[in-house]
Amino acid sequence: MSLLHQEAFTTESKVAYLRTLPAIRERCTKVHDLAKQGKLEYFDYHPEKEDDVVDYCIGIIKRDFGTNYSSIPPHSRWRHFDVGRPRIQPLIDSWRSSSSPPENMEIAKRLIDLFLVSVLLDAGAGNQWKYTEKNSEDGQSYARSEGLAVASFDMFLDGFFSDRKDEPFRVDAAALEKLNAENVSVAMQVTSSNPMSGIEGRTGLLYNLAQALRSSHEFFGEGARAGNILDFLAQNSRNDEGKTKVPVSALFSALIEGLAAIWPASRTSLGGVSLGDVWPCSALSNSTKGASGLLENMKVSPGGVSGTSEGDDLVPFHKLTQWITYSLVEPIEKVLGWEVEGLEDMTGLPEYRNGGLLVDFGVLTLRSSAVASYFDTPEVPPRLLPSHPAIIEWRAMTVIELDRIAEGIRKKLGHNLKLAQVLESATWKGGREIAKSKRPATGGPPIEIESDGTVF
Repeated sequence: MSLLHQEAFTTESKVAYLRTLPAIRERCTKVHDLAKQGKLEYFDYHPEKEDDVVDYCIGIIKRDFGTNYSSIPPHSRWRHFDVGRPRIQPLIDSWRSSSSPPENMEIAKRLIDLFLVSVLLDAGAGNQWKYTEKNSEDGQSYARSEGLAVASFDMFLDGFFSDRKDEPFRVDAAALEKLNAENVSVAMQVTSSNPMSGIEGRTGLLYNLAQALRSSHEFFGEGARAGNILDFLAQNSRNDEGKTKVPVSALFSALIEGLAAIWPASRTSLGGVSLGDVWPCSALSNSTKGASGLLENMKVSPGGVSGTSEGDDLVPFHKLTQWITYSLVEPIEKVLGWEVEGLEDMTGLPEYRNGGLLVDFGVLTLRSSAVASYFDTPEVPPRLLPSHPAIIEWRAMTVIELDRIAEGIRKKLGHNLKLAQVLESATWKGGREIAKSKRPATGGPPIEIESDGTVF
């Protein structure tokens, strides 16, 4: 339930608000407003450079899709699974042509199992790691997100995430609880000569997922299986002339609440509740005097309270949860024929490809004076912790700038592309391509995030 018009303000209502989709765009807008006034602490904002990004993105769209804009798929893990060749549809076809073909609901549950666990493994792997596909004729190797997708696909086919030998195509808590850094490393081909960033944190997420599946019966059922979230969504759907329609808020909320246990205990908390991918922004702390606080965004009466209040500096991103949401929508709609409503509330994903595009084109410039110690070697990108206030500013600006870039693309193309299509065909791909052009040795982003396997 939305808290944007609630006429009371408590720590509980703040926590609930920060876990909503509207809160992401609203709180990031506060940071963007500071940027327009030159009041960020780590970045300078150059809106005149946005047209350069728009034109670059349009060039990529036309190169890859011509003018057939309706053929652009949504941003989803499905694309990464299909790197080099299709994998998901052939897998579905093999299930349907088996001697005991599963119902569509079971097929969808299997895909939800696979997509969710794969996204959880999708934190930055670093510049050195690669994965060589098993059982492939050419022994093709893949890196970064695609490599992680293919690795998790192979693991899924091998029954790595299932505790039932007779049902390998599932992800359940019983199997996840048995995983450790050693067997995950072996499965993902991690060695001293093929290192992966954050393997311990990645494994910890899988173990925490097991606890979340067991403790959240409302969303994942008694079987503690990720795919059972579809049963919850079916109960929260509506029938519109024979079409099952599910609000995206139901899916997002189920993931936010159901997966709350996966986050490290060290993450930001409010009132003793761990918030996940929500971080304090020091620029807001130093500028907020009530007017830019949570109360204004929540549209509640402060009851005479003046000045700042607890949580006024917090900015939610929920990048992982949104990436899961984007990725789960596709199999839900394609396999079950359901319609997920309200996708306009989703935001662009604040990660290093989308954000790197903005830095590489000069829309955002990192002030060397603010992080001087990281500019000792100018040819080496600064490397910062995910909690560093510069990263928080960068991510918040990325969310709003993606809206602005998307709108610029729509206007110049004369076509109303959905944000998920822009992310897939333009900004994420564009961020990767400009990075490879500017840093051919690594293809890494202009600002490195010191990945612990739990933050993108």
